[in-house]
Amino acid sequence: MYWTLELASYLEDAPWPATKDELIDFAMRTGAPLEVVENLQSIEDEGDSYDSIEEIWPDYPTKEDFFFNEDEY
Repeated sequence: MYWTLELASYLEDAPWPATKDELIDFAMRTGAPLEVVENLQSIEDEGDSYDSIEEIWPDYPTKEDFFFNEDEY
């Protein structure tokens, strides 16, 4: 399983919180690349729901990861 920012962007509008099956269904309905569906299928399913992409991809970059000062603009 591998994630990139481009692949993860297909899940930005997902109906969070969502289960693994709901995320797979969402990815298929929205036309996400096959890699997104394969990544979701490779998650160990414990029946839990996920609240955000960070729970699926712990290294997902957040605003704090970028050195951009919004107050300057």
